[in-house]
Amino acid sequence: MKSEIQRNNLCWHDASMLTVEGRGWRDTEVFYERLPARAREIVNQRHWEHARCPAGMTIHFSSNAPSLSVKWDGFKGQAGFSGLDLYVRHDGRWRWLAVATAAQPLNEKELFAGISGEFRDYMLYLPLFHQLQHVELGIPEGAEIKATTPRDKKPVVFYGTSITQGSRASRAGMTYCAILGRWLDHPVMNLGFSGNGNMEPRFVDLLCELDPAAYVLDCLPNMTAPLVGERVEPAVRKLRAARAAAPIVLVDSMLYCDAFLKTHRKNRYLSSNRAQYAVYQKLVREGMGNLHYIRDGDLIGADGEATIDGTHFTDLGYMRFSEKLFEHLKKMEPFH
Repeated sequence: MKSEIQRNNLCWHDASMLTVEGRGWRDTEVFYERLPARAREIVNQRHWEHARCPAGMTIHFSSNAPSLSVKWDGFKGQAGFSGLDLYVRHDGRWRWLAVATAAQPLNEKELFAGISGEFRDYMLYLPLFHQLQHVELGIPEGAEIKATTPRDKKPVVFYGTSITQGSRASRAGMTYCAILGRWLDHPVMNLGFSGNGNMEPRFVDLLCELDPAAYVLDCLPNMTAPLVGERVEPAVRKLRAARAAAPIVLVDSMLYCDAFLKTHRKNRYLSSNRAQYAVYQKLVREGMGNLHYIRDGDLIGADGEATIDGTHFTDLGYMRFSEKLFEHLKKMEPFH
């Protein structure tokens, strides 16, 4: 791969020319966006703004560089919202290595320096809540960087809310989609959208265009029981008609951490979960195969320590939620 520019004794490479995972459509307005350009006319404005953020996208490459720098457009904010998160494959598994936090509209940071110059595989997570135009990777002259061979695996499609997108995650690699991608050693697609993710019929049509290893539907935090009764069954039937073999996983809402005293919060949680589980039971009785359900058996623990506001996960919440989902997903055929 040829460098595009040399500056400060570094050779800079356009990251979009490397292997990029997490993009479901190629007909986007900007390369690092999660929905096709035509979706602008389908989803509401807030949904579209979050669709323009590259949550869940990862750059995969190998390099023998003793140091690595990155340049990207961003703004000052927490690492997860507008920063970059680097992992390296070490001893057969992905290990965290470095984070770069945005401090201004155009950022340049050194991710690491002073390591031995041997080829390693890297994975760079892109920002969760910031639109991104361009990413460059800088290595010293004489070092090499090349695209990792794309994995011959279909992605796991996670569809949900701000929790799925990664709200309150301390860095981009700490969402449950990212954690499960590493644990399953599988490509993932993060289709979580803050304030949305409630199974709008026209959006489900977009999901049907994908060809995933599995659909994981985690929408209940943004769906009341009446909305569940209206939308979940048609959505599952539509996905099954489009992808006969793909596992479809319905996930309970976790119990809000303040629901032990707030009756309305507890009733909201219970009613949504009951409504969705009733749909699941109906479809199973009818003979729909490869449909799975993950019930709330303390999805984020029962000690009240796993959220920032009773609903949105801290890193502890993301880790606990990942552990519960992993127990189920690892048993499914695509992940054996």
